[in-house]
Formats: sequence, structure tokens, C-alpha cells
Amino acid sequence: MTSKRLIGYAKKNGYPFLCIHAGKTTESKIDGPIEYLSLKRSPVAFKMDEDLAYDPLFQRHANRVLRKLMEFNPDLIHITGLNDVSIVGAYLAWKLRLPLLGSWHTNIHEFAARRLMKIFRFLPNATVEKMTGFAERKIMDGAVLYYKMPKVVLSPNQELVEILGKGTGRASHLMSRGVDTEKFSPDKRTVNDGIFRLGFVGRLRAEKNVRLLVDLEKRLLDAGKTNFKFLIVGEGNEREYLESNLKNAEFTGFLEGEKLSEAYANMDVFVFPSETDAFGNVAQEACASGVPPIVTDKGGPKFIIEDGKSGFIAANLDDFFEYSSLLIDDRELLARMSSEAVKRAQASSWDSVFEKVYSAYDECTRLEAENKLRNTSGKAILQETNERDYI
Repeated sequence: MTSKRLIGYAKKNGYPFLCIHAGKTTESKIDGPIEYLSLKRSPVAFKMDEDLAYDPLFQRHANRVLRKLMEFNPDLIHITGLNDVSIVGAYLAWKLRLPLLGSWHTNIHEFAARRLMKIFRFLPNATVEKMTGFAERKIMDGAVLYYKMPKVVLSPNQELVEILGKGTGRASHLMSRGVDTEKFSPDKRTVNDGIFRLGFVGRLRAEKNVRLLVDLEKRLLDAGKTNFKFLIVGEGNEREYLESNLKNAEFTGFLEGEKLSEAYANMDVFVFPSETDAFGNVAQEACASGVPPIVTDKGGPKFIIEDGKSGFIAANLDDFFEYSSLLIDDRELLARMSSEAVKRAQASSWDSVFEKVYSAYDECTRLEAENKLRNTSGKAILQETNERDYI
């Protein structure tokens, strides 16, 4: 979604941009100043999520991409993570001696740890925690090593900015996220039946910690809360568990466009228990829809809200229960927080985000030029010294 927004910004401003991505077919197309090269993954590609995959044979497209790059003649290459497409991009940036910028979008180390935790949950907790903790640290070490290749690194929250800056020694800056306040708005609400809706939008996967929703419902029911339901938007392999264990929930599956906007606006509180999100676009979209989020104290979503004003930051299940109960009972507080959430979202524009990205592009090309100049000067001095020695 962020990449599509970036391309939209480039198109609006008439900036030449070549987008290379995986797709269902291998083909090229042009849309104004934007060129696209879609590359088909091989039959051995394995699925990593509902719409994400990794192809270990993707490198076979390297020559095709190389020809396209030489034709397009870019000033720099921007890679968007540790994935099959970006690995080709990093290799070709090195081959063509082009400036390389990298942006961090997914906490893959935490995603992997949560999925391993789910796979091996039949083992003793201490064993699983030790094993997944080791895997998380090693994957993060590998990711930091990967991000040493770019000259400039962009991250979606300040914690990652500091971690990657320290770990890579590269220029490290914040690349936040914007929100479309016309698409996501309280005006999109279509229900007024008095039922309090606790919402969730996202992948129904282990790394999203969605089973907490079942525990939260039980706590609310035990406390005598009855006039509520969960509105859950998304798909994933945890859906079956949630459908079997939530007593009062509506599952919409994957939504987009106007249906997604309506779903957000029909929520009263957004419950987002993920501890692995690098930013949390969905929490910001909820804010724009006038829905105060309750998020965890881990990862990026906690930077989106102002605790106690536009939402709540929860440390554990007890906090999720306390804040949900408070907002169910106190509709005046809910209305105030809803208003604050909208105000906070309206201050986040995509244009301001991408203006900073283009400033980072300028910095990246400047750093690369300075590096080449130093290397050239060093060679010239060495050559002059060698000539004097020979004479």
C-alpha cells in the first residue's frame, strides 16, 4: 500500500519512476511518467501470507531487469525489504554502481518468531521461548547486515530508526505513513443499532496476536457486558480458531474500497493486539474513521496515538479489558477520544511523508557521489606515488 502511494505521488508530480515488482505475468507497461515491469514468480515460489510469496529462483530475471534499468537510466535504486525482488535490486545496484536506498516495512524477525511459537506450542513454554528468541535475534542480525548495503535506510518508527542506524552505521531516517482522510472518515458509518462494535482489521495470523480477542471477549462477558460484538475484517489461518471460539462476532473476510471504509466507520473501538507491526497503518485508518484504537506497548502502533486522548496503549490483556470496558460504559469519553483520533489522523498527509522520501533520495545520491570522489582521489594519489617511486 505504501509503495502504491509513493508511485501515485511520483505520477502526480511528474517524476520519472520505474516500479519493478512480482506479478501474475511478466510484462511491461507505461502510465505517464511511471513505468512498470511485472515479473512472474516460478512454480517453486512458496506462500508467506495471503498475498505475499518468495521465489528462490527469482534471480533468473536479473538480466531482464538489468536491460530495463540500463534503458531507464535511474539516479538510484530503492528497495523495500528483504524479499526476492529487492535482492535482485540490491545486486544490480552494486553491479551498476548506483546509489541504493532501503526502506524497512515489515518486522520479519518478530513475524518469524510468532509463527514458530505457534508451530511448536506443543513443547514446554520455556523451550519454545528460548528457541523463538534465538531465531528472532539471528533473523534481526541478518536483516541489519542486509541493510548495510544501502547508503540510506528509512524506517516507519523511531525505535527502528535508532536500531538500524546503530546497527548499520548508515544514515537512518523516519519514513512515517500517511492516511487518506477522504477515504477513511466517520461519515462512512452506516449502522445505528446501539450495538457496541469492537473492530479488528488485518491478517488473521499468529504474529497479529489475534487470539487475545477470544480472551478479551471472555473477560467482557464475565464482567456482565453483553451488548457488544466483534467486527473482524481480514483473512488468514487463524480465522477458523476465532470463528470457533468467539461467541459474538461478524467476519467479513478481506475488504477494500468503500466496503472497507464502511467497516472501519461502523466500529466503536479498534482493538489491535499485534506486537509485531513496524507501523500499523490500520490503527491510523481507524483514527481517521473516528475509531479510537487500543494498541499494545510493543512495535510501531503506539507511536500513532496519544495515550489517553486519541486511544489507549495496553501492556497486557488486563489493560485491553480495562480500556474496552471503560469505553463501552462511558460514551462521552468515547466521543471525545473519537474526535481527538480524527484530528490526529488529519495531521498525517502522504505528501509530507513522500517529500521526506525524496529528500532522502537526494541525500543518498550525494553520499554515493562523495564516496566515488573519495575513491577516485585515492586512486589518483596512489598512481602518482607509484610513478614517483618508479622514477
